[in-house]
Amino acid sequence: MDIKDFQLPIHWKDIEDIAIALYERFGDDFNESKIYRIRFTDLYKWVMEIPNFVGKPEECNEEILEQIQAAWVYEWRDNQK
Repeated sequence: MDIKDFQLPIHWKDIEDIAIALYERFGDDFNESKIYRIRFTDLYKWVMEIPNFVGKPEECNEEILEQIQAAWVYEWRDNQK
């Protein structure tokens, strides 16, 4: 079994885990300014596509999506060093 088989489920409240998953998926395709220009409909879709994501659609709101964007920017910045 692969270590990925043992990943814990991710919920909407797991902002940092979501940001890490998005950075791992997109890498440097999105820089800081591009991340902040992502439409919430796209961001929502990408979060729902994270393999171990189990959050319910009705648990999401604009504030959570804004927090995910900010955390994704911090994750991107951390990987630029």
